[in-house]
Amino acid sequence: MEVLTRIENGTGRITLNRPQALHALNTDMCRMMSEALTEWATDDRVKLLMIDHAEGTRGFCAGGDIRMVAQSGRADGVEAADFFRIEYTLNTQIRRFPKPYIAVMDGVTMGGGVGISIHGSHRIATERTIFAMPETGIGLFPDVGGGWFLPRLEGELGTWLALTGAQLRGSDVVAAGIATHFVPSEKIATLKNRLLAGEDISPALQDLCAPVSPPAYAPHLETINRCFAGDTISEISIALNADGGEWALNQANILTRRSPQSLAVSLRQLREGRRMTSFEEVMKMEYRLACRITRTRDFSEGVRAVIEDKDNTPHWQLCFDALGAADWSGLADLIAPMFEHLGNQELHLP
Repeated sequence: MEVLTRIENGTGRITLNRPQALHALNTDMCRMMSEALTEWATDDRVKLLMIDHAEGTRGFCAGGDIRMVAQSGRADGVEAADFFRIEYTLNTQIRRFPKPYIAVMDGVTMGGGVGISIHGSHRIATERTIFAMPETGIGLFPDVGGGWFLPRLEGELGTWLALTGAQLRGSDVVAAGIATHFVPSEKIATLKNRLLAGEDISPALQDLCAPVSPPAYAPHLETINRCFAGDTISEISIALNADGGEWALNQANILTRRSPQSLAVSLRQLREGRRMTSFEEVMKMEYRLACRITRTRDFSEGVRAVIEDKDNTPHWQLCFDALGAADWSGLADLIAPMFEHLGNQELHLP
């Protein structure tokens, strides 16, 4: 079984068990988790929920089944839409879950793995945690609720993470407000055992948590907040290049290698999400975007280059050469239809 669900002494346990894919989520895995949350939300036997990955395997969850989504997008897109519907419903259930939800993010936590952890009440990082939302590198956008939590991080930290796909490691994930607690990996087994013995989560974490150091990105926060504050990719690119510092120029260079379509969609997603007042509203927006963007040429090409052929040389539909050094303004008209109401692609949350 790719997902193991059971109740142990008052703890509802979900264990990801797809090690050959770094526990990346497929439709059946999301459906099984959704069914467990539905049942456990009102089950008096369950006092809290803990999600982790199988012992002895790498990573917490590396994302979603992007290969399947791309293959579906190249056809009629129905299978991809079904995957997103179930995954986004699961994300919403996690956010609404009425009991403590403990995600043990011990290892790679990217894309879909973020969606099954970030919306829970307790998110545990270790020194092995690697967080990223790398979607702009494959022609996608930071979904699974990225439009909700990323704009609500400090300053423009979420914008930087979303557009560049930058990685955060270890306690930096806590410093950013993505994880809630930092527990050294050698103490994770003790944490699990104490919870499975029926102990409350608060004293266990108080005993086992380690202090959080200033994050590696701290020296660049002023640059992040200033340069990533623009409402167009053009403004952000100009600001980074005008800064002239080594770090800023490196970020500008990273943007040139991402899908221009994805960058524009992601930036507007974050700006729209910042204004929205409910998580459900954001998830419905992201469902419409996902159903559209996964049928575009850039997404197909990004998956081909990064996941299928692994040549890491995607040929984006639009590029800096075509747009000019910093003229990204034409993207606004390209992405506008993605944010319009799509009658037959609505997400109906329970």
